[in-house]
Amino acid sequence: MRREKRKTEIVTIRMTPTMKSLVQHLARGAGMTVTDYMTVCALGKEIVRVDGLDAVLSELKAQGRNLNQLTTLANMGKLKILRGDDLVDGYAKLYQQISQLSKEVR
Repeated sequence: MRREKRKTEIVTIRMTPTMKSLVQHLARGAGMTVTDYMTVCALGKEIVRVDGLDAVLSELKAQGRNLNQLTTLANMGKLKILRGDDLVDGYAKLYQQISQLSKEVR
C-alpha cells in the first residue's frame, strides 16, 4: 500500500500581480495546481505535458473493459470460440500511439 505524504508546511512568497498571473497561467497550461507547479519548478524537475494522452488512456480503459467482459464470459463457459483479431489490432494501435507519444516526450 502506497502511503501518501501529507502537506503540512506553508511557504509564503511575494510577487507582483503580473508575476502571479503568469505563474497561474503556466500552472494551468501544465495541467497542475500552482502549488504543484511551483514545487516542481523549485526542485528543478522538468515539466512535460503530453497532449493527446487523455484520448489514448480512455481507449485503453475501454479495451480493458472489453477484455474483462470477454474473460468473464469465458470463465462462465458462455464463450466457446473467441476471435481475438480485433482485440489484438486494437491493442496494437494503442501501442503505436503510446510509442509515438513517448518518442515526442524524449
